[in-house]
Amino acid sequence: MYARAAATTAALLGAGALVLPTATATAQTPAPSAARHDSPLVVAHRGASAYAPENTFAAIDKARDMGFRWVENDVQRTKDGELVIVHDDTLKRTTNVEEVFPDRAPWKVADFTAAEIAKLDAGSWFSPKYAGQRVPTLKQYMRRVSHNHQKLVFEFKKPELYPGIEEQGLRILRNEGWLDKHHVKSKLVIQSFSADSVKTVHKLRPDVKTGFLGTPSVAELPEYARFADQINSTHTSISAAYVSAIHALKGPHGKPLEIFTWTVNDAPSAKRAAGFGVNGIITNTPDVVRKALREG
Repeated sequence: MYARAAATTAALLGAGALVLPTATATAQTPAPSAARHDSPLVVAHRGASAYAPENTFAAIDKARDMGFRWVENDVQRTKDGELVIVHDDTLKRTTNVEEVFPDRAPWKVADFTAAEIAKLDAGSWFSPKYAGQRVPTLKQYMRRVSHNHQKLVFEFKKPELYPGIEEQGLRILRNEGWLDKHHVKSKLVIQSFSADSVKTVHKLRPDVKTGFLGTPSVAELPEYARFADQINSTHTSISAAYVSAIHALKGPHGKPLEIFTWTVNDAPSAKRAAGFGVNGIITNTPDVVRKALREG
């Protein structure tokens, strides 16, 4: 009943700032296919967000406790330049910001400092049980994901609002040990609705696996395959033929293009998507999807 499907269905073509690579990776470094703990992979959307407040420690811990290794998150930037884990570009829906800062409408993430956001309750909106959950910084979040031995589908959310966020995010990932060979090989995908943002990530770190969020036409897929390893489309927009068209192409690392579809929260939709041959399913209810896949 608490499932929160992603509302955005169109690609946002943001103006990601291109900067020189900060690492020694080369375009020839291979990007791996996702590890096959399930077929397709089951990814807990914003953590197990049907059962705990999205994008909080509680949500990724819940996914861990349910046995799910892959989680997905959303990254935005504060007024003073800290990267934080929150889906909306406002704090209104998932925190008590209106109570704490009543005169700061419309409560945009970019209008608050990290210290101010750290004061907010990011759990009570979901359930009193989760009162006191906080909006994590990206550094805090990555340490928790590492502690949980989890893997990550990392999303730059609305990067057009935050010039240079790709380089900053990659720097934090590198500092937290997430851009070494082991993590890049099997534990990380970076995605965005912004084609420019995905291109920027691919330019800065061509070894990192990338995903474009959207449903380009079949005719457009070859262009996206130049910089994206995945085409990650909403499950209501795809078909078996579309998935086959994706798989028929090779991505920037010479491997078949993949698709992680979202946000699949019921058994019939999970079985339908799996029948199309998708590589991954992003879901608020990973237990429901896992059960459906095993039955199917």
